[in-house]
Amino acid sequence: MEKKIYFKQIQKNEEIHAMIEKGNEILKTLGYTEHSVKHASKVSAVAADLLTKLEYDKHTAQLARIAGYMHDIGNCINRHDHAQSGAILAYQILKEMQMPLDDILTIAAAIGNHDEHTGTAVDAVSAAVILADKTDVRRNRVQNPVLSDFDAHDRVNYAVLSSGLELRKDKKIIQMNMELDDSMCSVMDYFEIFLERMMMCRKAADVLGCKFKLVANGSKLC
Repeated sequence: MEKKIYFKQIQKNEEIHAMIEKGNEILKTLGYTEHSVKHASKVSAVAADLLTKLEYDKHTAQLARIAGYMHDIGNCINRHDHAQSGAILAYQILKEMQMPLDDILTIAAAIGNHDEHTGTAVDAVSAAVILADKTDVRRNRVQNPVLSDFDAHDRVNYAVLSSGLELRKDKKIIQMNMELDDSMCSVMDYFEIFLERMMMCRKAADVLGCKFKLVANGSKLC
């Protein structure tokens, strides 16, 4: 029998929580940025808030919130193809929770398409998750404690003092605002590392009927 599943049930699910934390533990060992419950919660909240502000119905926003929270569970298996393995894990978990099949498939598709190397926005839920995920760039996501050992991704993330996603609804613009420490990383460095992600955000914004803009230190970059 199918049941209506709420975000609080997902948030309290011990299996999901364990997968997120194990995934982050593995990524920390491999030298990746933070992908813990903190990141999952931020992506979840931003994705749901974006769809709410764009006047999508509450159910669609709820699905984006759930997908955003679960989007990185595949990291507990392997970083490579984590989007696809995460989608399969999510399908199984949500099926056991007796969520309606259409909702499961929407969430699985959003998770399976959130990685820039293999995915793209396919609907409003996946678009919101992509935008929330790819714009969560901040200094405190760097898990490498040794500054001299930073790779390019560490350096760029550490250089971002703050970032946020803004909806300029009147102009149909979804804008990422970023404060960058340019003594550590130039704008060109940022683009070199994250160009593919920013292009993915542009396509995701298109799906939501908006344009994507990036503003760093008050200057429009795209």
